[in-house]
Amino acid sequence: MARASPLVWNDPQAGRFRVARRSFTESAILREEYERIFDRCWLYLGHESELPKPGDFVTRTIARRSVLFTRDAKGQIRGFFNTCPHRGAQICRERKGNAKSHQCFYHGWVFGADGALKSLPGRESYGPQFSEQGQADLVPVPKLEAYRGFWFLCFDRNAETLADYLAGAKAWIDLIADQSEAGMAVVGGTQEYQIRANWKLLTENSIDGYHAINTHATYVDYLKNMKGGLSPVPFEGTGYDLGNGHAVIEYKAPWGRPVAQWIPLWGEDGKRELEAVYQRLCQRHGQQRADRIAFLNRNMFIFPNLVINDIMAITVRSYFPTAPDAMQVFGWALAPQEENPWARKFRLSNFLEFLGPGGFATPDDVEALEQCQRGYEAMKEAPWNDISKGMNKARADYDDELQMRVFWSEWQRRISEGQSPRAA
Repeated sequence: MARASPLVWNDPQAGRFRVARRSFTESAILREEYERIFDRCWLYLGHESELPKPGDFVTRTIARRSVLFTRDAKGQIRGFFNTCPHRGAQICRERKGNAKSHQCFYHGWVFGADGALKSLPGRESYGPQFSEQGQADLVPVPKLEAYRGFWFLCFDRNAETLADYLAGAKAWIDLIADQSEAGMAVVGGTQEYQIRANWKLLTENSIDGYHAINTHATYVDYLKNMKGGLSPVPFEGTGYDLGNGHAVIEYKAPWGRPVAQWIPLWGEDGKRELEAVYQRLCQRHGQQRADRIAFLNRNMFIFPNLVINDIMAITVRSYFPTAPDAMQVFGWALAPQEENPWARKFRLSNFLEFLGPGGFATPDDVEALEQCQRGYEAMKEAPWNDISKGMNKARADYDDELQMRVFWSEWQRRISEGQSPRAA
C-alpha cells in the first residue's frame, strides 16, 4: 500500500519513490533540518592527522557553530565551542596553527589548550570561587568521539554512541583506513567553495552512479585520449544500505588507483611500485580483502553530510546549508602516511584533476545541482523528483538509486519526529 506525505511518496508495489521539490526550497524545512538533523546527528569535525602535535588546532564552523578542534598538552584531542564564556567573542580567530594557549582579544582572558581558564585581567575584582568549578572555562562540545582517526561531534547529549550511529559504515571506513600501515593522513589544506543549490542535492549526487558517464563524459574522453590513461576494466558494482541513513556504492572502474590499480600511463616503474603496495596489502589483510581495497572504488555517504570518495584518489567532503538554495562545502585529500613520492604525486594529480573544485568532475556537478535548483522554480506545476531507478530489485547496481532512497527515508523519519505540521 502506498505511503504518502507532503514531502516523500513511497509506493513499493508500483515501484515509485518521489520527493517533493519544496523540500529543496522552503526556509521552514531548513529550520526543521537544523533542529532535527544537524542539532541531533553526529557530524564530522576533522581527522586526527590534522593535529599531529600538542597545541595544534583548527577552527571549523559546524552547523553554524564555531568550534575549536585541538590537541592539548597531554596529547588528548578536544573540541570546544569557540566562544569566550565572558562576553561571547570568538577566542581563536585563526584557521589553524599551534598554540599553548588562546587569548580572547576583547578582554584578554587566556585559556589553555585543554580549555581551562589560565588567567584574566582584573582577577582581584572577581569572587574567590569565580572559576573554581570550571564555569569560566571554554565550553566543550557535548559529545566528541572518533572512529579510525575520523573525529565527530554531536550537539545532543542524549545521542547514541558514535559506534552505534555509524552502524554498517564502520566496515567501509575500515576499508579506507586499512590501506595504510602507518595511518591515513590529510594532505595539504582545506578546499572551500559554495554551491547555489540545496545541500541535499549534493548528498544525492555523491552516491549517484547514474549520472557519472553522462555528466562527466569529458573526463572519460580525456582519459581515453591519454595514451594508457585507462585499464580495460568495466564500470560495474553494487549499492548498499548501511543503516541509519548511511549508504555506499562499490564498483569497478578503469582509472588508476595509487592504492594499487595500475594503468599503462604509469609505466613499468609504476607497475613495480603498485605491485609492492599490493603485496603489502595481501600480507596484512589476505588476498581477498586486498583485492577489494586495491581494485574496487567506493563512494560512501554518512548521514547527514559526510562523503568519503575512495576512487582515483580519496576525498573527504562535508557541507552545510547556509540557505535553502545555498551550501558551503569543505574538502580534504586523504592518503597513507607512508606513501612514497611517486604514488603521492599521481594521487594528488588525480585528486585535483577530477575531485577538486577546479577539476573535471566538481564543476560538472556544481552546474548540474544549480540547474536543478533553478528548475525548482516550476515546482508548482512540476512538484516531484523521481528516484525510483532500481526499486524492488533484489540487488541494486551501482547506478541505481537505492542509496538516495536510503537517505530520503532517514531524512523523512527525522523530519517527521515531533509531529511537525509540515512533515506529519
